[in-house]
Amino acid sequence: MIEFDCYSVSYEQTGYFSKLVTDYLNNPSSLSSFYTHPLSLEGIKASIATRKSFNTPRELLVEVLHEQYKGLTLSASVQKNIGLLSNANTFTVTTAHQPNIFTGPLYFIYKILHAVKLAEQLSKDLPEYNFVPVYYMGSEDADLDELGQINVGGQQLVWQTKQTGAVGRMLVDKHFIQLIDAIEGQVGVLENGPSLIQLFRNCYSTRKSIQQATLELVNILFADFGVIVLIPDHAKLKSAYQSVVKKELLEGFSHQLVSETIDALKENYKVQTAGRDINLFYLLDQSRIRIELENGLYLVKELGLSFTQSEILVELENHPERFSANVILRGGFQETVLPNIAFIGGGGELAYWMELKKVFAAVGIPYPVLVLRNSFLILKQSQYDKLVQLGFNTTSIFKNSFDLLNELVKRESNSSWNIADEIQAISALYQQIQTKSASVDQSLHEHVISLEIKTAKKLAGLEKKLLRSERNKFDASKRQIATLKEDLFPNNSLQERVYNFSEYYSRMGKAWIEMIYKASPALEMQFTIIVIK
Repeated sequence: MIEFDCYSVSYEQTGYFSKLVTDYLNNPSSLSSFYTHPLSLEGIKASIATRKSFNTPRELLVEVLHEQYKGLTLSASVQKNIGLLSNANTFTVTTAHQPNIFTGPLYFIYKILHAVKLAEQLSKDLPEYNFVPVYYMGSEDADLDELGQINVGGQQLVWQTKQTGAVGRMLVDKHFIQLIDAIEGQVGVLENGPSLIQLFRNCYSTRKSIQQATLELVNILFADFGVIVLIPDHAKLKSAYQSVVKKELLEGFSHQLVSETIDALKENYKVQTAGRDINLFYLLDQSRIRIELENGLYLVKELGLSFTQSEILVELENHPERFSANVILRGGFQETVLPNIAFIGGGGELAYWMELKKVFAAVGIPYPVLVLRNSFLILKQSQYDKLVQLGFNTTSIFKNSFDLLNELVKRESNSSWNIADEIQAISALYQQIQTKSASVDQSLHEHVISLEIKTAKKLAGLEKKLLRSERNKFDASKRQIATLKEDLFPNNSLQERVYNFSEYYSRMGKAWIEMIYKASPALEMQFTIIVIK
């Protein structure tokens, strides 16, 4: 068991989140036309009411889950939750993420545990329903540059494979095994390092697909929390979404609707994605290629394939697994096959989901409550002590090193650099000069004002130089601030966007995951700082 303290900071105070995200949390009415249900318990209740009227293919979902988990050891809670999905009063809390190798950045873990915590909280608040946490795997993503690398102990490890296509369908090869060897070199000497490396070797065995390995890894890491993993790259599941795919092929309906929403969002926010005329890919084991419509033909150019309208519809009927939704239609697929009432995503995910409300409405799919995923900053006790010793609090740490040093200098110096009183006195002097000059010649008024402005600028510049000289007396504090910032914000980013969980887990084992779970808020949207005692 790990002892720790938690501190909360607003997302806006961190400076690491977009205006759209902070507006959604602080002033949701400004974005109300872009989502359906408010981020609250009342919003959850409304989402449930909407979901009840939709015919979710529950039995198909359970059938596919049993098929995907065949041969694996399931915890009692996972078995129970799969069974509960057949019941009309069971709903899911879902987070989605690609199958990054070895789970990728820390927020992969944070998202899943947030789903766990929210499902548990809703089960207490609304005991007449069951709520199941789901990790929906975006295994059809083909961006290996993003998914095929991790940072362990400050070392960037990259999977140098020649495979192409959907990352989830790629197979573990000798280059992947070399990555496990490299991770072992980083964490193998730590207390729980050997057990983690063995877990990786068991899950990522040669010739196993990445999506299967990721399912097995998540199943073991979160066995005690009842997390269900769904791999949507499945012909039976995609058959449930055929009507939407057909509508997209025949009408290209999603692009126009998203374009209308983007035009409205652009007035105040940065747009995440614009989509395509047809938001579908053609998916085979070694490729995931855009489907394009030109002169009445559906083209998959890189494969040299073309289909007439009737031929592409026959292909869809016979091989639904070959049609892969892009980001515009992916959410609709997820909400079709899951009885979902809340979606947990990062800031970027929430931004593009807000472009999709009209798309969901056009095909009659319920739109879930959007929940910003939990974020954490993890400090050792020694780092927190140093923060306090320097005179800062848990909000201050998000400032840049330059501002922190200025704050410290202003607080701890003898103030000899501060000439605010003198500036104020000179301003008063100029007021007297203005009065005198006006009594002699009113036309000199503007000239005196100009002189005062020039003097004020020069004095402000002098004060900056004095402060700079004063800062030089605090070299030790400057180095301490810089070290602390570099340790806590790698590459000037949040830990969760850079580091993998391997080093934490190797030091603390499953107790680390338990700590994150305990520290996770449910619907309280606050950035959490964890100090490990």
